[in-house]
Amino acid sequence: MSGEQRALLEAVFEALAIPYPATIGDGEIHGEILDRRVMHARLALEDVLQRGGDAGWNADYLRARLLEHPPTGYRAYGAPQTEAGQ
Repeated sequence: MSGEQRALLEAVFEALAIPYPATIGDGEIHGEILDRRVMHARLALEDVLQRGGDAGWNADYLRARLLEHPPTGYRAYGAPQTEAGQ
């Protein structure tokens, strides 16, 4: 496996491995974020696997898109609560 291929696999893992939501109420936001990240991961993989795109370029593309959709805005399972209990 080349370094570029490994970088793409690591970026896909990063896209998918976001913290689980703490409650059902947090699940909606978690799902929206995960859906966007999965879409971008699929586009990167599709370009490499079906069109022969460059794995390194696609890893960089995917990481840039992940920055646009950080796993924030919901309470994550196992995360410490704030002083206000949120």
